[in-house]
Amino acid sequence: MADPDGPGNAPAPAGRLAPDRLLRRCAVDAFAFATTDDVTDVADIVGQSRAVEAIGFGIGIREDGYNLFAMGPEGVGRRTIAKRFLDRAAGASPVPSDWCYVFDFAAPHRPRAIALPPGRGAAFRQDMERLVEDLRTGIPAAFEADEYRTRKQEIDSELSERQERAIQAVGAHASQQKIGLLRTPGGFGFAPLDGDEVMAPDKFHALPEDEQKRIQQAIEALQAELQRAIETMPTWRREAQHKLRELDRQVTRGAIGALIEEAKASWRDLDAVARHLEQVREDVLDRAQLFLQPKEAETGGVVGLMLSRMEAGDGPLRRYAVNVLVDHGGSASAPIVHEDNPTHDNLVGRIEHTSHMGALTTDFTLIKAGALHRANGGYLIVDALKLLTQPFAWEALKRALRSREIQTEPLAHALGLLGTQSLEPEPIPLDVKVVLVGQRELYYLLHAYDPEFARLFRVVADFDDDMPRSAAAEQLYARLVAGMVRQCGLQPFDRMAVARVIEHASRLAGDGERMAIGMNPLRTLLEEANYWAGTCGRGVVAREDVQRAIDARVHRADRLPARLRDEMQRGHLLIATEGERAGQVNGLSVADLAGVRVGIPVRITARVRLGGGSVLDIERESQLGGPIHSKGVLILAGYLAAHYAPRVPLSLAATLVFEQTYGGVEGDSASLAELVALLSALADAPVRQSLAVTGSVNQHGDVQAIGAVNEKIEGYFDLCKERGLDGTQGVVIPSANVEQLMLRADVVEAVAAGRFAVHAVCTADQGLAILTGAAAGSRDPCGAFPRESINARVEQRLADFAERMRAFAAPKHGMRRRKRGGSE
Repeated sequence: MADPDGPGNAPAPAGRLAPDRLLRRCAVDAFAFATTDDVTDVADIVGQSRAVEAIGFGIGIREDGYNLFAMGPEGVGRRTIAKRFLDRAAGASPVPSDWCYVFDFAAPHRPRAIALPPGRGAAFRQDMERLVEDLRTGIPAAFEADEYRTRKQEIDSELSERQERAIQAVGAHASQQKIGLLRTPGGFGFAPLDGDEVMAPDKFHALPEDEQKRIQQAIEALQAELQRAIETMPTWRREAQHKLRELDRQVTRGAIGALIEEAKASWRDLDAVARHLEQVREDVLDRAQLFLQPKEAETGGVVGLMLSRMEAGDGPLRRYAVNVLVDHGGSASAPIVHEDNPTHDNLVGRIEHTSHMGALTTDFTLIKAGALHRANGGYLIVDALKLLTQPFAWEALKRALRSREIQTEPLAHALGLLGTQSLEPEPIPLDVKVVLVGQRELYYLLHAYDPEFARLFRVVADFDDDMPRSAAAEQLYARLVAGMVRQCGLQPFDRMAVARVIEHASRLAGDGERMAIGMNPLRTLLEEANYWAGTCGRGVVAREDVQRAIDARVHRADRLPARLRDEMQRGHLLIATEGERAGQVNGLSVADLAGVRVGIPVRITARVRLGGGSVLDIERESQLGGPIHSKGVLILAGYLAAHYAPRVPLSLAATLVFEQTYGGVEGDSASLAELVALLSALADAPVRQSLAVTGSVNQHGDVQAIGAVNEKIEGYFDLCKERGLDGTQGVVIPSANVEQLMLRADVVEAVAAGRFAVHAVCTADQGLAILTGAAAGSRDPCGAFPRESINARVEQRLADFAERMRAFAAPKHGMRRRKRGGSE
């Protein structure tokens, strides 16, 4: 185990910091250029080697499940960098197939998907449109030919003659029995004959009864014979209709044969198209009547009605159309699709409907492509947050990636909410690389709560917020600035302006040893500095223009901090910057206002009394304190007991509170201030109110680094500046934060002039000594603190509490013994 006091854990030097420790300036003399026009663009991606390696791996590997999640904060260039690599990979990849849907004549509700070579989808659609137009001309011409009419008339005449012969045969049989077959408007009838005339009724009734009976029986037999003949006629009619259909098919076959073969000639290399054209041939043979257009069509006749129905969306000839879903005819590489609105339908496609005569209708020509269709064979970029906030979009994407096919169906149908039959397009095979772009929190949440996520997105590209700052890195950053200046079409920046940009990049990183590499903040700063240079009529952006852009941005977000300082000046918010008071310390907090962090001073007070050894966090008790803040207070209690009362009970009751705060308090950066307030109250040692303090403390009393150290210092400095700097004001910060200091120039100037101070401490004792102006004291070899030191006074106060607690308990103990003795 490493030695905790070894070189790797040696505390940073403590004490009052010199001005050169408060701001790391960029070495302008190291720049060998006058303006950014003299600097070449950086060829590589700056500061993202880990993410670049991950993206290259994720794009290169083609196995299933190796999709990418590019995570990191906004503005670091996640999409830009991913797009650059995708452009390179797409350029080396073949152009994927076109996809189209055609009518399935065997299953009309299930359109068939056909893959075609790039650019041939539109040609297929045009060929089918041309074929339909040729059929609408050729088929009617064939049916209007004399040969067809003659053959049709022969079939009709044959049927009529056959029917007539059957009737005549029945009539001849009736004549032999002197019974006549009568044709009436209501049908056929039989009557006895008297010569060539129908026998009169009175004459029939005058016949002998046997003769009447014979005639009636003969008529009944003839009626049965006629009925049999009539019942046979539908069979003959069907036979005639079959012959007519065969005739129609023969005529149609002759009319379309050459047209279909001509269409097939261009598609013999594609079996799917050739099979579809054969199916079209068979369907046209059975539906030739769809193409027969009477002459009155041109004046709005029957076919005119049919054409209007076609335009309305349910025309019968639409079954021969081609719906080109994806056309890569103009592409030279694999597609890269960035879907900005990743809804369910925008991802997997949709089936549209048209309104016709009050009803919604649809067909395969109304199937529309989604982002997955357009990106098939290439790459799809999607914002993870937008995807997850769209209902069922995430599940649809996972289902497509899992099954490696795109199933287009209405969302209501997929959820089982539609009972009516809808189209079920044939799924299209999917080969796509998906790049999700999102925050780190989203990645970790998905990884933790979605078991399918890790299988589908196996590659993570973690983009850094910043990069180490060195002389070489500053040169590289200058080239990055020059490239962005040219990319945005801005005026050139001189080297002093570039140096100020680099210094601000360290400030954005919150660390003098690092530089922020967010592209959006950098572009914003360059554009705004360019604007201010233009207002001054300068053709080259100078350092003061960059500084003005920084100051203007802070000023735009400074209304609330300025209002708070005004409330402090008027005494509405109690923050003292002079005098001394025991149990009261100026702490430093930070707030994030629209992307601008500002430091806000806050008063922290402590009260102590005899008690049971508890340190009460009023923020926690009032449910305003977060768990990390509560943890910090508990650490203080542990430090207090171990450092000052190792052999006696901790017999105090203490309360800590952030005064005049009415919102949540979170974080442990105020634990040093709370500890000083608590020790000050125990020792009755006044704390200098001209100083403010920030820092975290562990149970050994070591002061630990905190965040936003620059903003906290400047927040207190601004208040002191408004009240008047007198040389007594300053701040106490952890030594571990010294290397992160990138303070404003006015703060550095005030420190250099002795009107403000920044103190760094490594231990709680060092901070206590600076804030109280008295020695904290360390234990001697005998284990005792120096007399009158702060620590000795604290220890003595706690010992007094413990003794008083024993005194409170002793009488009760004695009374119990006397009572037991008396009872004995």
